[in-house]
Amino acid sequence: MKRYGIRITLPQDSTLRAPHLLGPEWESFRWFDSEAERERALAEMSRTLPNYRRGDRVSQVLERVERDA
Repeated sequence: MKRYGIRITLPQDSTLRAPHLLGPEWESFRWFDSEAERERALAEMSRTLPNYRRGDRVSQVLERVERDA
């Protein structure tokens, strides 16, 4: 069974990459059973969040990944 995922990392210029915060190697994954589920989640994660101030931008890098389970 194939798993479809989203790898989440921080941009190179993110202050959260500081060693005393998340660190330069921080990453997280979200896994889904279908490509369609992943694409819906990716679209939702990519949109501007309503609680952000005007001009703020999401400080994350989203990348599609796949693996065999």
